[in-house]
Amino acid sequence: MSNCHPERSRRMPWNHLRAFAGGILDFARNDRPLIRHSSFLLLLFPLVVHAAGNISILGSKPRWSVLENYQETITHDEFAHLINDVYCTHGFAPDLVEINEKTARILVNRDARKFFTLRFAEKDDGRKPVPRLWRPAKILPPAKLEKPLFGLKIGLDPGHLGGKWAKMEERWFQVGNSPPVQEGDLTLRVARLLALRLRELGAKVSFVRNSNEPITGKRPNDFRELARKILIKNGVPQPRADVLDPNDPEKEQTIRWQSEILFYRYSEIRRRAALVNFKLHPDLVLCLHFNAEGWGDPNNPTLTDANHLHLLVNGSYLAEELEFDDERFEMIRRLLSRAYDEELPLADTIGLAMARETGLPPFEYPTTNTTTKVGTSGYVYARNLLATRLYRCPVVYCEPYVMNSKDVFARIQDGDYDGTRNVNGVERKSIFREYAESVVQGLVGYYSKARK
Repeated sequence: MSNCHPERSRRMPWNHLRAFAGGILDFARNDRPLIRHSSFLLLLFPLVVHAAGNISILGSKPRWSVLENYQETITHDEFAHLINDVYCTHGFAPDLVEINEKTARILVNRDARKFFTLRFAEKDDGRKPVPRLWRPAKILPPAKLEKPLFGLKIGLDPGHLGGKWAKMEERWFQVGNSPPVQEGDLTLRVARLLALRLRELGAKVSFVRNSNEPITGKRPNDFRELARKILIKNGVPQPRADVLDPNDPEKEQTIRWQSEILFYRYSEIRRRAALVNFKLHPDLVLCLHFNAEGWGDPNNPTLTDANHLHLLVNGSYLAEELEFDDERFEMIRRLLSRAYDEELPLADTIGLAMARETGLPPFEYPTTNTTTKVGTSGYVYARNLLATRLYRCPVVYCEPYVMNSKDVFARIQDGDYDGTRNVNGVERKSIFREYAESVVQGLVGYYSKARK
């Protein structure tokens, strides 16, 4: 259970992703009464009924014409570097992206043999301005000594939901009669403390989530028919309706399990993306999470000595992911926006500040099949997560602390407090304030230098 991000705790097999191509059309048609009352949901699902079959979960048909705005904004060498060293480090089919001397040919639709041609700028000083709504640090006014984050627009995205949804998300465990640990509650507490500090330093802070209720208007029951169709198309002719118990080895083959994952992961995160992209327009988003190791039975969890830290930025797409037309489009748009140029040094700076404040060592992924280590701090990895891909601005995904480590569990049980307390023989700040303050230090360190 290591690496706490939404794609981790419940992973849908690749053949299930393909099954969405057929099922999603019927879902979109039947969904109209539900989406009529929400302008943001209309932004999530407007083009699905017209989508070709090669679209990812709950995705929309990409608008390739948008990329015309990026013509001649990037040189050949910049584009090749970002493709080969950041976004496509696991390789890709040769017809997906073909880099030539003056242009890149990008596959739009394989069946129709349609391609988009991107023209490169000939020289660095001949690049056209990059269109984007977020502002890089270098174009912000100089920092004020007492308000180093003045004018910076920061979106805070506390990971998961918590509350009554925590067990469904599998982000819940309880040791004996102690208060249960629910990641969504922990991240929200950190976000609220962090917002206070950021505003003191001049930042304009908005919340992507500020309660234990979902942002999406959907609920698991809205996805039951789609979940049933997915299971049937993937060799489960008569899928069970419900999960027998949390340790049911065949729970992934139930309508309930599949409909829940469609709700809390895919629908929820796409709804958050709509909020970020069409209303909040931040200069960056901080996704706040806690990590975890496998804890087994959540009612009798295993506590570990392991504790570590890492951060994530977007990149390291799998070859299979790039086969989806919408994911390939989103990757190219993100690459051309140059979000990586901002989020990598920012993540490096935040990572080092968090390491100093928390004393945590860097987490090492046991495999490089889905990640690529980037930057210079030793704490940052590139990975293709839904939030880091869809939010159209720099995104830094923070993963400190192992929730079920013995030390972290004790600190969580102590709650929030001023000053320090003796925890396992060491004077420590509240874990929530330590988390928030370490992020503040990283942001101040980066923007104090980068915006001068």
